Amino acid sequence: MTTLPLDPRHGGHRYPGFDVAAQAPHWDETTRTLVRGRLARQPEVRFFTGAEEATASALFDQLLYQRDEPRVPVVQMVDARLAESQTDGWHYETMPVDARAWRESLAGLDADARAAHDRAFAQCGWEQQERLLQGIQDLGTRPWHGMVAAQVWSLWTRYACTAFYSHPWAWNEIGFDGPAYPRGYKNLGVDRRESFEVRDAHPRHDPASPPVSAGEAR
Repeated sequence: MTTLPLDPRHGGHRYPGFDVAAQAPHWDETTRTLVRGRLARQPEVRFFTGAEEATASALFDQLLYQRDEPRVPVVQMVDARLAESQTDGWHYETMPVDARAWRESLAGLDADARAAHDRAFAQCGWEQQERLLQGIQDLGTRPWHGMVAAQVWSLWTRYACTAFYSHPWAWNEIGFDGPAYPRGYKNLGVDRRESFEVRDAHPRHDPASPPVSAGEAR
C-alpha cells in the first residue's frame, strides 16, 4: 500500500528533505528529459474511451491506494503505453492481447458494478469498489467474463505498478535516487548511504521488516 501524497519537500514522512529531482544534473541529457517528462503534464488520453478512462482511474486508485492529490498519473501513463502498443512483449495464451484484454476487463468490471450496485464502477463508493475487486481476486484461476481472473489481475497490477514506480514521486516515497548512470554509486552495502541519500526517518514502518514486539516497542 502506498502513502502518497508526500511533501516535506518532497520525500514525505519517510525521507524528509529528499527529492530525487535534485539529482537531475548528474544524469545524462536523455535520462534527464525522460524523467522530467514524467513530472510534466501528461498527454491527453488517446486509447481509453471516456467511460474506460473513468473505470481505469478508479481501478488504479484502488490498486495503488491513491485517495488524495497529488496522484501519480497512472491512467495517462498506461493509456500512452496502450496507444503506442508498448506492451510487455508477451501475454497469456488464454488471454486476448493486452489492448483487447484491457477493454474487455474494464467492461467486465463495469458489468459487475452495475449488477451489484446499478451503477458504473467509477460511480461506486470506495468500499463497494473494494468488495468488487476482492471478489475478482478471490476467483483465482476460475473464469471471469471469459478470462482467467488471476490473469486479469496480473494484467492490471503489472501495468499499474510499472507506471507508478517509474514516476519520481514514487522514487521519493521509497528513497530511491534515480538512475545511477553516469555517476554511479560507491558506498555499496547494507545501510551504507551516498552523501546525497537520506536516512529513513521511520525504518520500523518498513513493510519488509518483521513485526515489532510490545517489549521492543517500549
